Amino acid sequence: MIMNAAAARQNLYKVIDDVITTEEPTFITSKKGNVVILSERDYNAINETLYLFSIQGMREKLIEGVNTPLSECVEDPEDE
Repeated sequence: MIMNAAAARQNLYKVIDDVITTEEPTFITSKKGNVVILSERDYNAINETLYLFSIQGMREKLIEGVNTPLSECVEDPEDE
């Protein structure tokens, strides 16, 4: 959602509830610049991703893990 600062101010509690329930950010525009309201959950997820990607070699390991089929990650107990 995109709204100007005046509308955001008038509807702040609804904006907060919408961001939390929809998990979609709200973009607020103003004459001095723009801001984005994110849920705390999304903010923490972004920070965790940035932290992990800051570790040398971690990005490649994460991408490799995402591309590895689940069948290669889990042992079948019947095979033991």
